[in-house]
Amino acid sequence: MFREGLLVVVSGPSGTGKGTVLNYLREREKSIKFSVSATTRQPRSGEVDGVNYFFKTNEEFENMIKNGELVEWVRYCDNYYGTPKKCIEDTIKSGYDCLLEIEVEGALNIKKIYPDSVSIFILPPSFEELRRRIESRGTEKPEVIEKRMEKALKEMKLIDKYDYVIINDEVEKAVNSICYILASEKLKSSRNKNILESIGLC
Repeated sequence: MFREGLLVVVSGPSGTGKGTVLNYLREREKSIKFSVSATTRQPRSGEVDGVNYFFKTNEEFENMIKNGELVEWVRYCDNYYGTPKKCIEDTIKSGYDCLLEIEVEGALNIKKIYPDSVSIFILPPSFEELRRRIESRGTEKPEVIEKRMEKALKEMKLIDKYDYVIINDEVEKAVNSICYILASEKLKSSRNKNILESIGLC
């Protein structure tokens, strides 16, 4: 019996290893499609436009806001980030789970618009390890690193707004945890009303 996909929101501080975890998840779970966010930040090494992000100028992004093309958008560390509406809705209606990797503020906005969405917060093993991971990139100036650490602390204080928390100390274990969460969510009676109706239980 056909069932619409889940909307899954994943957040976590920069440097927590979200990208690595989600790349493993992407290869393993073919029932999940990843929503591509729009941003005005510069591409990092190896990132591809339309795959990792839709890289936009400030003017292009602001036009998307004016035209109502985004479900949510935030300004973070002097750059815009936003989620295109059409991508989410087309994916869910086709039966695939739609996964969004977005900042905390954006995730909380998504939860207001889509209360049935599943929200997951990914944590590093420790705050010290988070700093080490960010510094080891070698791509950001010390003042930017400090901004990210301050932002990370603020984000971690909002963990209780999320449905689930995963500590990324081992990538495979973190991926398994996400898979268990999604499998459990799909078994909830509230998400299976069509099946209950088909056998005359509601």
